[in-house]
Amino acid sequence: MKNANNVYFYNRIAYLYIMRNKPNRLLAITQVIGSQSISSQGQLLKLITERGFSFTQATLSRDLKYLKVGKVVNSDGSYSYKIPSDKSNSKIPDTSPSFVSNGFIGLLFAQNLAIIKTVPAYASSLAMTIDMAEAYEIAGTLAGDDTILIIPRDGISENDIRNRLILIFPELNDRI
Repeated sequence: MKNANNVYFYNRIAYLYIMRNKPNRLLAITQVIGSQSISSQGQLLKLITERGFSFTQATLSRDLKYLKVGKVVNSDGSYSYKIPSDKSNSKIPDTSPSFVSNGFIGLLFAQNLAIIKTVPAYASSLAMTIDMAEAYEIAGTLAGDDTILIIPRDGISENDIRNRLILIFPELNDRI
C-alpha cells in the first residue's frame, strides 16, 4: 500500500504543477498563434516547449479547445490556427494594456463570487470586455462605477476565475 500512496502523491504534485502553470501556458499558446502561422499541433507543441513548458499533446488539444482555437484557410490554400476575436465590434471599449492596468485595483472573492475593484468610471468597460469574451466559467457580470461583480458558473473555482481573467487581461498576470 505504501507504493500506491507514493504514486498518488507524485501524480497529485504533477497535477498541481501543471494547473499552476496553466494561465502562463495558455498565454504562451495565444502569443505563439498570434505571432506565427502554425499549421499543426505538433509544430505548436514544439514552439511552446521551446519556451520552457512541458506538457503532452493531449493537454495542448484541451487547451486549444478551451481557447476556442480553430483552423482557417490562408490565402495560399494552407491551414493555420486562429484564435477567435470579437474585436471587429465597434462598440468595444478601450481595453489597451495601459487602460486596464491604470484602472484595475484588485480582485477579491466572497460567497463564491468574484469582485473586481477599479478606479471610478472603469468598471463598465472592463465588465463589457469580460462579457464579450464569452468565457464558460463566467455566467455574467454586474458593473457599477468602480466595482464589478463576477458571477461564476456552478462548480467553478476561484482559481478558474483568476486563470480566465488573466487570459482576458494578460497585462494583469502579476496582479490577479
